[in-house]
Amino acid sequence: MQYQGVLTKMETEFQEPIQYFLVFANDFINMNQLLGKTLQIRFVKFECLNCKLDKPIFRQGFCKSCFFDIPLAGDWIMRPELSTAHLGKEDRDLEFEKKVQLQPHIVYLANSSNIKVGVTRKSQVPTRWIDQGAHEAIEIVEVPNRYLAGITEVALKDHVADKTNWRKMLKNDIVDESLEDWRERLKGYIPDEAKAYFIANNSETNLEFPVNQYPEKPKSLNLIKSQEFIGKLVGIKGQYLIFEDQTVFNVRANEGLVVSIFVK
Repeated sequence: MQYQGVLTKMETEFQEPIQYFLVFANDFINMNQLLGKTLQIRFVKFECLNCKLDKPIFRQGFCKSCFFDIPLAGDWIMRPELSTAHLGKEDRDLEFEKKVQLQPHIVYLANSSNIKVGVTRKSQVPTRWIDQGAHEAIEIVEVPNRYLAGITEVALKDHVADKTNWRKMLKNDIVDESLEDWRERLKGYIPDEAKAYFIANNSETNLEFPVNQYPEKPKSLNLIKSQEFIGKLVGIKGQYLIFEDQTVFNVRANEGLVVSIFVK
């Protein structure tokens, strides 16, 4: 069976285990059903997620010109503390920025490779945790806009990590921690503007990933360089496909690549 389409991050359903789907324009694949099967993945061309042209992907699935132009790639996406829509101040497109920034946001703690703090829109819980490969997570602050979430994250990352070690996450090299204890430990560092939004009594969420075999020494697949890869799929965690030979493929990092996938 063969599929072809432009890669975007896998869609997910919060079940036990997490269900993963690769969605193309005219088709989709339930990736869980391919566990144990051999896949041939071939690079076909580029397709910018914005302009749709066959131009090299720069970042986040966009070609270089689109990345520096469209509101969806503004600096505030990666750095929420730079959000200005709450002030009525435009970065690239104020109406778009109001729509995204002026909605409830969550500051959370997640345990993937280590305890980390992060920000996501409330509508993206628990999707954001799944995408990061977190096996447990907890909401600690719910604020009405992205800016407040951003300054809270900045304050807390002085005391806890804000990045995931992808190798440790994929090796499942993790230690169970009490996220409720961490929440209490970090409470005093929340900025004054966000203290009223602290969440005191919720419990952590646990996530189970469809992995039959974790890699001991994960090696990242560069599909542009290799053009083609053949391997047996043994797991899916975060946005990574894990293969029997310890090769891992980050689907999200390869958004904008048109690929053909042949299932053997």
